[in-house]
Amino acid sequence: MQCPPKTKYKIQIVEDHPLTALGLRSILDAEIDIYISGMSSNISDALNIAIKTKPDLLISDISLPGRSGFELVQDLKARCPHIPTLIFSMHSELTYARRALEVGARGYVMKSDSSVNIMTAIRTVLAGGIFVSPLISTQIMEYVSLQSKGRRNGVDALSPKEFEVFQLFAEGIPTTNIAQRLNMSPKTVDSHREHIKQKLEIQTMSELIAFSARWCSSQVEPAHSCHTRTFQPIPPSNS
Repeated sequence: MQCPPKTKYKIQIVEDHPLTALGLRSILDAEIDIYISGMSSNISDALNIAIKTKPDLLISDISLPGRSGFELVQDLKARCPHIPTLIFSMHSELTYARRALEVGARGYVMKSDSSVNIMTAIRTVLAGGIFVSPLISTQIMEYVSLQSKGRRNGVDALSPKEFEVFQLFAEGIPTTNIAQRLNMSPKTVDSHREHIKQKLEIQTMSELIAFSARWCSSQVEPAHSCHTRTFQPIPPSNS
């Protein structure tokens, strides 16, 4: 006996900016085969909703209160590996997209992308594919080419966990607090710190904090609110 075809895809939104969340929801509400199974603004609520509702796709911002969207991807992958995630971000920097894919996200789409591209990203991931925003796809290909030649340097040389620690240094968070936040020992944080310093060719902790703060600040662009965009929903796939 064959199962009836799926008529609705359940999608969960994790976004702490209300206007952006409402804008994304307005795109999805226009799709006849999609409905929103949950909305949340932090990782704890997001995980509880995901476990309860088992969405077909979870869409998450990177910058969330307390913990990052990268951590949500990792937590969800560990607890509900069948639920794919799509990162929805304002960052056009290659490093963020690469980190998202490395920790297990199935796609990375920009908030500044058109609603057509956003829906293409969603449907690509729902279909089992991987999507990267056209704004950074060229950078991704260039990175892959360099990586195949063994040429990784600077922040790009950091491992996913080192990158998380690096970002928290930029916020001036003490080692003990970083350890608690990332669920690791202070000794492990110290080890990551030394590896980061070596890879970035930095000698002192004060230099590392200053560098990480400058780097993270340089990646922040004005947020693009979906709520202010002229939406152009695309028709659902026939498949």
